[in-house]
Amino acid sequence: MSTAYVPQQPQPTTPTAAPPAPPTPPHASEATRLLCAGTYLDSGYRDRVIEELHLNEQRIAAPSLGFDAARVLAHALRARRHELLWAGAIAGLWLIGTAVGGMLLFFFWPSVLLALAPWIRGRSEHPSRYRRVAAFVLRWWGRIFLTGLLALTVVAAFGGFSDDSPSYNSYGSDYGYSDSPSVTDAFSPSDIADAVEPWQAWLTLAFLALIGWCVYAQRNQFSRALAAELSPQRFPDAAGDPAEQADNQRFQRLKQRIRLEQHAPLVMYHEARPFCGAGAAYDTWVLAVELRADEEHKEQLPLSNRTILERIRPMLEQLRVPSEYAGPGVRDRLRWLEIDECVFLPVEGLLTRDQAPYTPQAFEEHRARAVEEGAEKRRHFLRIRVGGWEEELVVTVFVRIHTQGRMLMLEIAPHVLTPVRADFKDADRTAHRFRNNSALGKAAGALVLVPGSAGRSLGQLGRGAVYLWRLLTGGYAGALPDGPALSVRELGSTPAGSLFQEMDVARYLRSVQDRVANGVRAALAESGYETGEFVQKVVNISNGDVNIGRVEGSTFAVGSHASASSTVSGGAAPQQKGSDSNGR
Repeated sequence: MSTAYVPQQPQPTTPTAAPPAPPTPPHASEATRLLCAGTYLDSGYRDRVIEELHLNEQRIAAPSLGFDAARVLAHALRARRHELLWAGAIAGLWLIGTAVGGMLLFFFWPSVLLALAPWIRGRSEHPSRYRRVAAFVLRWWGRIFLTGLLALTVVAAFGGFSDDSPSYNSYGSDYGYSDSPSVTDAFSPSDIADAVEPWQAWLTLAFLALIGWCVYAQRNQFSRALAAELSPQRFPDAAGDPAEQADNQRFQRLKQRIRLEQHAPLVMYHEARPFCGAGAAYDTWVLAVELRADEEHKEQLPLSNRTILERIRPMLEQLRVPSEYAGPGVRDRLRWLEIDECVFLPVEGLLTRDQAPYTPQAFEEHRARAVEEGAEKRRHFLRIRVGGWEEELVVTVFVRIHTQGRMLMLEIAPHVLTPVRADFKDADRTAHRFRNNSALGKAAGALVLVPGSAGRSLGQLGRGAVYLWRLLTGGYAGALPDGPALSVRELGSTPAGSLFQEMDVARYLRSVQDRVANGVRAALAESGYETGEFVQKVVNISNGDVNIGRVEGSTFAVGSHASASSTVSGGAAPQQKGSDSNGR
């Protein structure tokens, strides 16, 4: 009888528990870079960022998980300054061209129509029918009007409406001629022939060319910023970022406050939005079991909230250790799993924003008292965070445990930050395509934007004036402190991730929830309490997503429509079924 030869298995060359490389700091993360680029791409997003973090200075900054909100604000303010400067230059050219030649006034009306069309359609991906129809009519009315005006202007520039033309001689003696169009002539292409001289037409074309150059220069400025300070190579250098060095006392003061608040373990929250900044809630569940003495144990040990948390923590930390055969270069994001404790405090009661107790001593005092209490407003959580996909996919699980009246309450509140918007992620591609385009392509791209430039510039200047008025008269500096109203990270997120990302979310959550549940069960067993009711409670929870293997001879699964069955020892392997975190 021969025996099979089993080759010796390769042994790891480095310890499996070797500490991973330090993660990217929040100010240099890819999520921060893409959000900064988004402030140049989307004026609506930029305005929301400035309103939340700069205008409403009485509001506490929302927790910034995996990114730096202060740097996003710096680029939002810089993008607005550039936008207002270019808008002022373009509006000035329209005004000067109208005053000098008069012919440019005819182009103002179609420019306003073309600028209003996107505003009427709205930002929704699927706007209502009346919005689509109204925007379609305005857009094509403006295009047809503009095409006719441009054709008449070119013809007039080459003397098509000279004094020798029959049309002019037949009407000139009756109605006379004016060097500039009157108010009644405005927006009437049929009367331009009687109101324009060649020099006026050439001057109009020259001003349109200057406006086109301004539009091109504005786009080129953004593309150069993406190739320089916003490039992946230079972005980690925050000290060399020109947006950070803006000479603005208000911004510099708020930047320091935001960086103190956004990553602090003490979370000052608004009552209606306690988890603002953590993303969307993902299968939150609460479990309560009665603490019964286990007859197999002679005595029961004291079981405090801190005891259970300390039992859970090492089990969570084991998730950082890769497989012994994976090697030191494994890229599993669980190696960068972060575990800390945070305390939630309501912002009500503070008189100024500076009174928030962010000092280490104040936090330790709140944590020591909050960890063992079941108060409604001040709450202590064990926070577990996994930042995947270059901090674009952030999974945060808040765990709270409370024992009182021989009852144990376990609260698990997972939250997910979805990836950054697709148009923000395509900013590098857009800028690269613009920089490497031909001269004809760049000119054509600028000319397309010239017709609506007057309306857009006036709208941008108007929004800037409204913001300045609100800043000067709103009284935000002396207002009572308020909790965060929104998160700039959540604003810049896509509604859902890809299939791979959803699979990662499920993997992260199942891993964390499994360890938390097993940690609680182990703490109960080690302290001399029964675990059967806890196991049964976990089985009966319908909105969780935990698969916990065998516990004291029992097999159970958690999830919507979950079921579990087991056989006697020595029989077939246990069969488990469960849905995913979305109940599918």
